[in-house]
Amino acid sequence: MKRFVTFEGIDGSGKSTISKGVYDALKNRGYDVVFTFEPTDSNIGKCLEKGIDDFDPLTTTFLFIADRIEHVKIIKKWLKQEKIVICDRYMDSTYAYQSAQLESILPSPLDFLKNISEDFILVPDRTFLFDIDVKDALTRIKDRNNLESFEREDFLRKVRENYLNLAESDKRFIILDAKESIEQLIEICIRDILGDAGN
Repeated sequence: MKRFVTFEGIDGSGKSTISKGVYDALKNRGYDVVFTFEPTDSNIGKCLEKGIDDFDPLTTTFLFIADRIEHVKIIKKWLKQEKIVICDRYMDSTYAYQSAQLESILPSPLDFLKNISEDFILVPDRTFLFDIDVKDALTRIKDRNNLESFEREDFLRKVRENYLNLAESDKRFIILDAKESIEQLIEICIRDILGDAGN
């Protein structure tokens, strides 16, 4: 059984809906499970939510990392209590999104992000990456996000590329087609999380 499971994908991939669905299904089956997300609802996380479009990319990056440092402390407590932790966005969101933001500022943004994270990060047992074409993702989010310019599309294309590169180099990832039905994706995730315990 996998205890610490993260859900990743570009905006519009459906990962939040699916991660909540997995949490609900596990809870209904009697498992001791918690749902969490990043940025968190801590003071640092709230600061990010309010100012993310106004901050310098480096400021945003360090706020995400500060938020995660505090988040990891809580996750470790849950894991010691033998809970299953379902997390909507985690370190790979920073690697994918902030690498795209910082590529015009730093020569090797992913290496930079990994180097400053490695001493405190808690590596997930499994990361589900919900992959979707950027145009399809933008169609999904057009009602909740007015940023449909070419810049937005280009940025998400880079983020998607970053995600796929991360997934190809790390066996903890499973890449799933985000256009499959929500019910099917939830069941795939649950089967993988529970492993033999689900039989």
